[in-house]
Amino acid sequence: MSSAREEQARAALTPLGDREWPVPLLAAIAVAVAVAIAVLVGALTSEDLASRGGSLPGGIFIALLLVTLAVNMIRRRYWAVLAFEALLAFQIAIATLGLVVAQSLLAAGLCIAAIALGGWLFWKLVRVMGRIQAGQLGERDA
Repeated sequence: MSSAREEQARAALTPLGDREWPVPLLAAIAVAVAVAIAVLVGALTSEDLASRGGSLPGGIFIALLLVTLAVNMIRRRYWAVLAFEALLAFQIAIATLGLVVAQSLLAAGLCIAAIALGGWLFWKLVRVMGRIQAGQLGERDA
């Protein structure tokens, strides 16, 4: 992208308002909380978790990480949205690998749905991150 186009794109970004949470950000917060709850419930209720490659401390750690990201996305922290996007990218990659080895149409459909929904949320969060960063840059300049 040329320098002039980059400046034009930055100028078009309006910083988030004090009480503004765009729909993609709310979706990311909801997904983080839902997955944290699912991981914690799964870790607490699974019998012989170690035989499946998991552990209770690992499940608690992942749940706490996701809750931390959710709380900081509510606070509109750039780093939290960026970290959540990294987790989304990992999820998309894993779902893509799962699609390669899917043994049923249901499994393939679930992988495609995970790729599509994760990709949509990833793409929508890019603009949100730009708006968060625009607000931070504006605060620094003031």
